[in-house]
This record gives sequence, C-alpha cells and structure tokens, in this order.
Amino acid sequence: MMHPDDSAADRERALDARLSAAARRGDTRALASLIERHQVRVYRMCLRVTGDEDAAAEATQDALLRAVRAISTFDDRAQFSTWITRIAINACLSRARSEKLRRHRGLDAPIGGFSAVSGQTQTLGNSLPTGEQTPARRVQQDEDRARVLEALAVLDVEARTILLLRDGHDLEYDQIAEMLGVAIGTVKSRLFRARVALREAMESKRK
Repeated sequence: MMHPDDSAADRERALDARLSAAARRGDTRALASLIERHQVRVYRMCLRVTGDEDAAAEATQDALLRAVRAISTFDDRAQFSTWITRIAINACLSRARSEKLRRHRGLDAPIGGFSAVSGQTQTLGNSLPTGEQTPARRVQQDEDRARVLEALAVLDVEARTILLLRDGHDLEYDQIAEMLGVAIGTVKSRLFRARVALREAMESKRK
C-alpha cells in the first residue's frame, strides 16, 4: 500500500516536471512558478550549510539566478529538486571558499531528518526507538538535537554539507558525488572525516 506521503511526493515531482518542461521551452510564468516553489527550500539548505542568515540569503539569490540562467540545460530525466539543490550547494561552497565564511550566529534552521542518540555512532541518521512519545523521550530528543546543532556549528562548511546530504537527506553516494562533482571514493573519505569530526565535537561538548 502506498503511503500518503509517497503519493504527495509523486505529485510534487510531477508538477516540477511539467513546470520545468514548460520553462525549458521559454515559458517565463512556468519558470517563475518553479523558482517560487523551491525558494524557501533552497534558502533553508543554504542556511544549514552556511550557518549564517545573511550568507544564506546571498547564496540563495545566487543559486536561484544560476538556476534561471541554466534552465535550458536542465535534463528532464533528473528531478528538478535534486538539480536546484546541487546548484544551491555549489553556490554555498563557492562563497565559503572565496570569502572564508565561518559561522557567527546560531545554526537554528529546521533540519529535517537529523537526530542523534547520546553515545551511539558518529552518524546523524540514528533515530530514537519508535514508539509512544513520552515527555521524557521528547526532552531527550530535544537535548540530543541541541548537541548535534552545537557540534555541527564548529565544523567547516564542506563537512556540514556532506553530513547534511548523506545523514540529513539520506542521499546515496553517487548522488552526492554528482552534486559535489567528485568521485564516490572522495565522498566516502570526506564523509568519514566529517563524522569523526562531528563525534569529537559532540564529545568535547559533554566534557
């Protein structure tokens, strides 16, 4: 049986496909609708990567402009959301490399998919056991989430990015490699180093 969320996601992808096809044919209204649909999502991704609201806003503007200019090159066999996410990440990394961006304000954007359990492995994808949400469980989840956010804040932009993609958004290695323009082996080695750095950062917070 199909989960309701699956059918909703399918409808969203289908709408993206129709709009992107029209946009590639020169339909400016379709392009505007497509950009509007993804603007908030792109901003949230940029905020998670940069950890800075001003930098995220500028990277979002840059990413959306790049998407508008490159819409004719979009391959309709791909998902538009994946394509524009890749553009957003590249915009953030370009800014980080050129301006040496570092986090100055709280990394408090909603991070769907992230959870962590004290004392477990170094991945962000661990989740608390399923079951009834007791008050104690909710408090523990909030505390774990806060520790993850604090630890993420001290990592560099590239480490945060690869953790977000793999453990936050559950993307496959080949998808991440395509987004970042690197080999799959490079993705794995960077992810390993990022997870080690995250674990060390979380352990230092407990001391």
